[in-house]
Amino acid sequence: MTIYSTFLLKLQELEVQITDLKNQIRQLPQGKLSCAGNGKYYKWYRIIENRRVYIPKKKRRLAQQLAWKKYLSRVLEDKIKEKNAIQFYLSHHFNPPKAEELLQISEYRELLSEYFCPLEEELEHWSKEDYERNEKYPEHLIHCSSSGNMVRSKSECLIDTMLYMKRIPFRYECALDLGEVKIFPDFTIRHPKTGKVYYWEHFGMMDNPEYAQNACSKLRQYVAQGIIPSQQLITTYETREKPLNAKEVERIIEFYFEDE
Repeated sequence: MTIYSTFLLKLQELEVQITDLKNQIRQLPQGKLSCAGNGKYYKWYRIIENRRVYIPKKKRRLAQQLAWKKYLSRVLEDKIKEKNAIQFYLSHHFNPPKAEELLQISEYRELLSEYFCPLEEELEHWSKEDYERNEKYPEHLIHCSSSGNMVRSKSECLIDTMLYMKRIPFRYECALDLGEVKIFPDFTIRHPKTGKVYYWEHFGMMDNPEYAQNACSKLRQYVAQGIIPSQQLITTYETREKPLNAKEVERIIEFYFEDE
């Protein structure tokens, strides 16, 4: 929906709200409320045609109604100001906007429909469409996840399965250009509510010095391109003594994709 269309709908909504506020105000007692303080005490007054009449405490209900009337009157003022601002915008805007006019042509509307589909549909399409995969060492793809993906380790299988079971849109080993270097993150993930892109790298042999050095080098590549660990980049690590476990994977998924 364009800004122009949004403002048109908002204008209609304001018209209804303004009419409703005016009706509510008409049903309340005549006059305005004035509160006058005197040290620790205060008094209520009802003002009608510039005449101020004291309201005793036993008529508290009248004071409440006049206070509510004053509040609604200020809400009404705000709504009228908002309506006037929107009308000013609309009166100085192309009518209809050129972009929206294009969408009224059926041929263009059909061609552009994919770009205006709801996020849920867009993410479903994204997760199912073909993408460039890592073709190196296909013989290492020996673990089958619940998603149907063949992955390279039990820990990757655990992550893949957990993402799939929680209906988080993702791709396994999808190509990513980091400057002049092409890499294949273990998982490329889209947030199911915002569509934001995350990458998840699992480093599974951190007790191997050469592997650990390569892992650090890969992290530097990410950082050099503005992809920061704990922000867009999720990282997990394990050694033979401390393997990755399902509880940790679930905690990470809940933190990044279910609590936002």
